[in-house]
Amino acid sequence: MHISEGLLGVPVLAAGAALTAVGTAVGLKKMDYEKLPEVALFASVFFIASLIHVPVGPAAAHLVLNGLCGLLLGWTAFPAILVGVALQAILFQFGGLTTLGVNTFNMAFPAVIMGHLCHKGILGTNSFVRGVFEFTAGAGAILLAAALVALSLALTGESFRAVAWLIILTHIPIMIVEGIITVFVVEFLRRIRPEMLWA
Repeated sequence: MHISEGLLGVPVLAAGAALTAVGTAVGLKKMDYEKLPEVALFASVFFIASLIHVPVGPAAAHLVLNGLCGLLLGWTAFPAILVGVALQAILFQFGGLTTLGVNTFNMAFPAVIMGHLCHKGILGTNSFVRGVFEFTAGAGAILLAAALVALSLALTGESFRAVAWLIILTHIPIMIVEGIITVFVVEFLRRIRPEMLWA
């Protein structure tokens, strides 16, 4: 879901950079020193998950796990995802440095939104209700991220609008997989590190 360099117009790049700067500043302000290892852990989870490519018809998509990051990190998902996206751009040429702001915002903002919407739901005692909120956080973050990527491309020009719809359709299977992974990870953490869910 990375947007490569040379595709986006300057206004979209500038807006993405500004929004990422604001989100990262908020995330750093809310980050406790004790939470730093957890943020680093999820930055590496995001980085590694995005390297696993899944063939979907003629295209390929990859796991993101931004919903899981948002659910457990809140606003600190912004600096975690920024580090992951930057390393992917530098080490593997996924995306690029000029699109770093847009790519980070497209992944981190849905993470924060779904984290805030679903966090209280994962703290309940009913396992089915918890599972619904956990699945929604994982799948919903991918849906929103795909929509933001599509919007970024659509705002650049008419020629990208067909591709924008294809991005959303391609990520429907990834949404389902990410929702299921999020349920399993959160329930596993509930058993071994429940304090992570209450942060």
